[in-house]
Amino acid sequence: MQAAFLDFATLGSGIDDAALRAAAGEYQCYDMTSADELLERCQDLDAVFTNKCRFDAATLAALPKLKYVGLTATGSDGIDLAAAAEHGVAVTNITAYCTQSVAQHVFATLLSLTHQLSAYDRDVRAGAWQRQDNFCLLDHPIRELSNLILGIVGYGELGQAVARIGEVFGMQVLVAARAGQPPTDARLPLTELLAQADVVSLHCPLTPQTANMINADALAAMKPTSVLINTARGGLVDAAALANALRSGQIGGAAIDVLDKEPPDPTNPLLANDIPNLIVTPHIAWAAVEARQRAIDQTAAHFRAFLNGERSNRLDQDTV
Repeated sequence: MQAAFLDFATLGSGIDDAALRAAAGEYQCYDMTSADELLERCQDLDAVFTNKCRFDAATLAALPKLKYVGLTATGSDGIDLAAAAEHGVAVTNITAYCTQSVAQHVFATLLSLTHQLSAYDRDVRAGAWQRQDNFCLLDHPIRELSNLILGIVGYGELGQAVARIGEVFGMQVLVAARAGQPPTDARLPLTELLAQADVVSLHCPLTPQTANMINADALAAMKPTSVLINTARGGLVDAAALANALRSGQIGGAAIDVLDKEPPDPTNPLLANDIPNLIVTPHIAWAAVEARQRAIDQTAAHFRAFLNGERSNRLDQDTV
C-alpha cells in the first residue's frame, strides 16, 4: 500500500514515525504540503496521514485511488466526511492523546499568574531585589489555589482532567451548562459561573453558540481578581474585549494559548506589548513530546485496524 504523511512538520521534532512506516509499506514523509501540491502528491496514494491538509469534496473526487485518511488530530473540519463516504474513503482521528499535556499547561500558566512569576522575575532582573533591605520582595500579591473557585466551561475529556487536578489543589470546581442547553443541578448558567469563579478555564468546541462567548459582557461579570485560561479555540474569546479588560483591571489575568487566526495576524489585540498579567503561548498546550508521539502511535494503530477491516475511530459515514 502506498502512503504518505503530508505535513509531518506540524507535529514538531523529537518524535518517531516508525509505527506508520511499518504499517504502510511504501511510505513517504513530507514536512509540509501546500494546497497546490496536494493533488499531485496524493494522485497515486492509497492512504494519507495529515494534521492540517484539507480534503474537500472536489479533492476527494479527484483522487479515485485514495482509500484512507488518517488525521493526527481530533478535529475533522478539514475533511468533507459525507464526500469521503461517497467515495469509499475511510477517515480516522485520534482522541485523548494530549489530555495530560493540556491539563499541565492550564496549571503551569495558572500558577505563573497566581504566583506573579513574570512580575517577580522582571523585578529581580531590574535590580529591585538587590536594592531591598528585606530578605525578600513582596510587591505583588500571591494567591493559594486552595482558596479559589475553578470554573470549567466544556466538561469533556480535557475539562474533566483539569477539574481533577484542581480538586487535588483543594479548589472548588464549578461546571458551566452546555451552550444552548438549560442548566442543571450540576451545571450552572455561564453568567452565574463567571460571577462566582476565580479561575475560568475554557475547553469547549467553537460553534455558532460558543463564538465570542467571552465578550465584554462576560468579562464584566467576572471578579476583578479572576483569571481566564483558554486552551480550546481562539474564537471563543473576543480578543479586543479581553485586552481592554486586562488593561483596565476589570479581570486579574489571562493565559491564552489559541487565537482566532493561526499563525496570528500581527495586529491581533492580544499581541500588544502593553497588556498586563497576560500570558500568550503559540498553541502549545497539546504539544508535550509524549502527547505528540502518542498522536503518531494512535494514528498507526487506527491505520492497522483499517487494514484488518476493523472500524477503529472511524469518522466517515457508512456508505448506503
